Amino acid sequence: MGEHVYETSLFVPRPREEIFPIFADAGNLDRITPPWLHFRILTPLPIEMRAGARIEYRIRLRGVSIRWRTLISAWEPPVMFVDEQVQGPYRTWHHTHTFEPVEGGTVCRDRVVYAAPGGGLVHRYFVRPEIEKIFAYRRDTLLKIFAGRPAVAGA
Repeated sequence: MGEHVYETSLFVPRPREEIFPIFADAGNLDRITPPWLHFRILTPLPIEMRAGARIEYRIRLRGVSIRWRTLISAWEPPVMFVDEQVQGPYRTWHHTHTFEPVEGGTVCRDRVVYAAPGGGLVHRYFVRPEIEKIFAYRRDTLLKIFAGRPAVAGA
């Protein structure tokens, strides 16, 4: 099975200079990751986020504990960063995060190029729905994080 692309975006009525630090602190990953994944960072905190940084986690997928290691392959605060799986549940995982200033706030975009073991049915009924649920949880959590903050003027 080949590679797939998942893209999503979220408007947040805050400037990217306020949003990017949430992503720049690896300790917040647990906060924006669904509890059903039993996510745990194994790399000692704080982690200096930069190109070349490596982060190791443990997650549980369908009851199976999995180590996931990522490499921050690009780091351009507050514009974008890229994390790539070095070891983990996917054959390929290349996740680009971008933060675009727009009138009244910021559009946060995610573009994930991924390939998972298994065929088309595994992707359609297990992998893709799980990715969609994870990003929906993340979207809802980010909206809650920024809900208590005053909106950008003109939003």
